[in-house]
Amino acid sequence: QVQLVESGGGLVQAGGSLRLSCVASGSISSIYLMGWYRQAPGKQRELVATITNGGSTNYRDSEKGRFTISRRNARNTVYLQMNSLNPDDTAVYYCNAKTTVNRYLEVWGQGTLVTVSS
Repeated sequence: QVQLVESGGGLVQAGGSLRLSCVASGSISSIYLMGWYRQAPGKQRELVATITNGGSTNYRDSEKGRFTISRRNARNTVYLQMNSLNPDDTAVYYCNAKTTVNRYLEVWGQGTLVTVSS
């Protein structure tokens, strides 16, 4: 019912910035939470930030202050602004949506690669 498409990844030097975008389509009204996760090579996928339909945000402690999650008021687009990037931020970043469809189905995007060079 819901599909997610991420964009905005790429190569950036340490100290630089990127903004990731996630566009949701399909049964938008079924979404109650959206967020960003990341997975570095050889590591488990981890939470970066989440945002509710009402705009409440939550961040992983180490990224709070550097990263900002936000959404367009149409609700179907979520952004992740990343500042002061370092090589440890290198990962595939995934958009996630939690829905009320089919036993509270979670939907994942295809991922967008962020590479931070030193």
